[in-house]
Amino acid sequence: MSSAPPPLEPTLKPCSPWRLSVAPMIDWTDRHCRYFHRLLTQRTRLYTEMVNAGAIVHGGTERHLRYNAEEHPVALQLGGSEPGRLAQAARLGAEWGYDEINLNCGCPSERVQRGAFGACLMAEPHLVADCVKAMADVVDVPVTVKHRIGIDKIESYDFVRDFVGTVAGAGCQVFIVHARNAWLKGLSPKENREIPPLRYELVYQLKRDFPRLTIVLNGGVTTDEQIAHHLQHVDGVMLGREAYHHPWMMTAWDANFLGGAPHLTTPDEVEAAMVAYMAREAVQHGTTWYAIARHMLGLHHGRRGARLWRQVWSDHKLKDWPAAEVAARARTQWQAEALA
Repeated sequence: MSSAPPPLEPTLKPCSPWRLSVAPMIDWTDRHCRYFHRLLTQRTRLYTEMVNAGAIVHGGTERHLRYNAEEHPVALQLGGSEPGRLAQAARLGAEWGYDEINLNCGCPSERVQRGAFGACLMAEPHLVADCVKAMADVVDVPVTVKHRIGIDKIESYDFVRDFVGTVAGAGCQVFIVHARNAWLKGLSPKENREIPPLRYELVYQLKRDFPRLTIVLNGGVTTDEQIAHHLQHVDGVMLGREAYHHPWMMTAWDANFLGGAPHLTTPDEVEAAMVAYMAREAVQHGTTWYAIARHMLGLHHGRRGARLWRQVWSDHKLKDWPAAEVAARARTQWQAEALA
């Protein structure tokens, strides 16, 4: 990656549906998180956290597939390695209205490996191809794959090139590529996000070798300048933790990258919309505001008074309060610190 990325420029060609997206993140990108993110960007593609295909098929359909209509475009990410079961889960996801079915071939955690899915599937490209074909045969929405550039100490470009070529032969047209190897033993999932080096050039090479495929780059992207740089080489960029912890950055994406209008909402208006959402969720589903508010704690990042505001919205002792009262208390604490 160059040390001086080019300045942001307006999009000159039609936007790929995968031009910008927020990554699937277990325990984070639930439907409440995605509702919050949709208040910040109308066009960015959103992904569910990974859902075990078996859990959907065997009685957990509504619990795992329910989402808010406002979330579109939204993709369902599945974990699994049995073509028949994945096909059943994909069909249910499509029936529920998801815009895409994504297969996880990138998660390195040992817990996921015990289920024979995630990054370990990269060692079995023909099985992945069978899974993709089984899903594509029963749905009319795109079936995509998210994967790594390699596993363990396999660092040859040939490995990921052959994986993509094999899976593309089964009909997959979209590959979301985390630009790190996945170490299947000896590293925690957190370490797997930081220790193996990022090798963006391998993702760029995939696009050159497979120009007809949609190649999306994932891993280590933290700024709009980096997004603009990567988009010179690939079709799309996916961000994860940076977008989650600093969500306001997403408000520039529609205008800067996706051909949309500038974002005019203020952080205070977004917070008010979330409080209204919490009130609806409490009535309709019995959801506590505490389960929702955790996703918006980065909303006021960098603003004076944000620390005390976060403390109020993180206080489990207030769980039984109505969301509007918690919001009022947070505002009072905010103003007290701002005036100090």
